[in-house]
Parts: sequence; C-alpha cells; structure tokens
Amino acid sequence: DTAVREVFEETGIKSEFKSILSIRQQHEHPGAFGKSDMYIICRLEPSSFNISFCQQECLRCEWMDLGELARTKLATPITSHVAKLLLYGYREGFDKIDITMREFPAVYTGLFYKLYHRELPESYRSMM
Repeated sequence: DTAVREVFEETGIKSEFKSILSIRQQHEHPGAFGKSDMYIICRLEPSSFNISFCQQECLRCEWMDLGELARTKLATPITSHVAKLLLYGYREGFDKIDITMREFPAVYTGLFYKLYHRELPESYRSMM
C-alpha cells in the first residue's frame, strides 16, 4: 500500500501492487545514523503512464528500458540487479522471483494482516 501511494505522490503514476522482489538489509552503515535499515523493493504494475513528478522529491523522472537499466554503469548495483530480476521475470515468469502477499483474518474481528512469502504449490495450498 505504501509503495503504491509513494509512487503516485512522487511520479503521478497510478499502479497496482504485484509482489515484493527483494529486501535489502544493512546494519551499522555510516549513513544510517547508527540504526538498522531495510529497503523493500516492490513490483508494481502501472495503470497510468504520464509522468508528473514531484519536484520537491525528485530531480528527474523518466521511463527506462530494463535492458538498458541493467547494463548501464550509472545505476547502483542494487538497481542493476533488480532490473535483471525483472527481465528474468518477464522472460521466465514472475512466479520464479516474486514474493507474493496474502491477507489473513487477524484475531481482532474485522481486521486482517498481510503475509508475504513465495507462492506454495497448489498441492500444498489445498491441503486440509
């Protein structure tokens, strides 16, 4: 929910959450102010494509070819790797890379929680 909202606020692009691709975790890095840091990379599917970015949040915003993003020396190693993950997902199927989400009822009436995991095979999903 947060990724969808932030993408819209910062780029004007409407999207739908599809999966978590990866989670980066780091501890005791100089820029983290002595705290642990988690960086969650989500796969979203856009439903609008016209960019209208927030100039207070972004210096530049544009659509890029994934192959170009994976190969450029200007990208960070994480960005390059995520572009390669996406290319692999498009070619071989996102079921090979996605961490999906399912909602389950919470112990509190009317509330739900979200569980993120690799998808189970059908034979295990239908087990009783």
